[in-house]
Amino acid sequence: MLAIHLPEEIERRLTALAEATGRRRTFHAREAIMGYLDDLEDIALAERVLEEIRAGRVKTTPLAEVMREHGLEH
Repeated sequence: MLAIHLPEEIERRLTALAEATGRRRTFHAREAIMGYLDDLEDIALAERVLEEIRAGRVKTTPLAEVMREHGLEH
């Protein structure tokens, strides 16, 4: 369980959203946190892959080649 104190403005917005959607404030808070965590995890993964590419440990494939291999040429 996590207890957090939110600024009054965020509390008001969360309450208004809950009333407008008929869902609980905790539902929207949980969804917001999950979305934020998903974004942070995606960023961390992208940074690791970029580091691997820059270090020459991962080879990239040009988009034109991928499209040609899958019959998606214009």
